[in-house]
Amino acid sequence: MHIRVANAPVSWGVLEFDDMIGGGGPWHQVLDEMAETGYVGTELGDFGYLPTDPPHLIAELSSRGLAMLGAFIPVELRNPDAIAPACTLAVEVATLLAAVATPESAPGPFIVLSDDNGCDPVRTANAGRVCPEMHLTPAEWQHLVANAEVFARTVRDATGLRTVFHHHSAGFVETPAEIDEFLDATDPTLIGLVFDTGHFVYGAGPDHADPADFIRAHRDRIWHVHFKDCHPAVAAEARTNELDYFEALRRGVFCELGRGEVDFPEVLAALQDIGYDGWIVVEQDVLPGMGTPRESALRNREYLRTIGL
Repeated sequence: MHIRVANAPVSWGVLEFDDMIGGGGPWHQVLDEMAETGYVGTELGDFGYLPTDPPHLIAELSSRGLAMLGAFIPVELRNPDAIAPACTLAVEVATLLAAVATPESAPGPFIVLSDDNGCDPVRTANAGRVCPEMHLTPAEWQHLVANAEVFARTVRDATGLRTVFHHHSAGFVETPAEIDEFLDATDPTLIGLVFDTGHFVYGAGPDHADPADFIRAHRDRIWHVHFKDCHPAVAAEARTNELDYFEALRRGVFCELGRGEVDFPEVLAALQDIGYDGWIVVEQDVLPGMGTPRESALRNREYLRTIGL
């Protein structure tokens, strides 16, 4: 088993939200710093942030020793009208990923599908403390599941790439129960899971669900992994003071690895138990202008070496 370690533009403040695209600084600087701090893979970031000409992108990645692993695409999955444009974009993105993939990208690259987060006011206001009454109606849930499968099938048939689903705070698949329900409702040969440790712990709320237990219980669905930490004091403050998702981000709810409540040695042990043989992508979500991304990336990489990665 050989687990490799990557990072992603989101750790530099390059986010998918319309008013934050490109907020993390020049793409060439981000790739330089990613390689300089010890990572050997990346995800695409918002489409158009990195070069979209395949030979150009191949040259930029190979010169830095970086493999391309995936691209995040949020979709308002409960909306029947959202799926057609989302599939068009996904095929365009997947075509680029397929063109720049190398043997080192395996088992990806993946299209990383998420329910569009931060667009529903109730879920955004209550991220990290969602209750069952905030769940979708049965009809909306059926649309979400059906649209996810249409999306994944379209990408697979057009490009051969597989789709992994990203459970996400401030979206409609956030809590452990919602993740379970989504996995039960979707085709296990069509859609895998990108398991995100920080979103899992924050989305579980004060119940403190164990990510290692979840990994072992869903061994066949975990195709990709994001390592993100969750600061317990900031999470508790967000719940007590009813902060919304973006304010929790601003206050650093997703902190540097090893400084939060995710037990990464135990998570790694669980991944080893299930024979995981893929990538770990470090993600320390920051808003543009927050923190010191290069220094954080270096500290995160050094932390992972202390646990054997």
